[in-house]
Amino acid sequence: MKLLNKAVGMVVSVIGGMLAQALFKRIWKTATGQQDAPRPTDARRGWGEILLAAALQGAIFAVVQAALDRGTAEGTSKLTGVWPGDDAGDQPADAGKPAEE
Repeated sequence: MKLLNKAVGMVVSVIGGMLAQALFKRIWKTATGQQDAPRPTDARRGWGEILLAAALQGAIFAVVQAALDRGTAEGTSKLTGVWPGDDAGDQPADAGKPAEE
């Protein structure tokens, strides 16, 4: 089960990275009107623009990965009855609560 969980996690991470990159490009283009974000080595761009682009890209990546990781964990829990994680005692906060109807 752990091997399957790791394999699914790797696939979800790759998909998440691609999704986050596409989302970042769209947001950057909408916000700035520029097709591409600045690269750190672009001599024509200033520190502020480069650091802003990097911060935005990192934030988007983190949110997308967290959402996908959480969704995968909840899906695994619903399918197997076991919350995936490093610690066997990890359970979601609502694990002991009765389902609302």
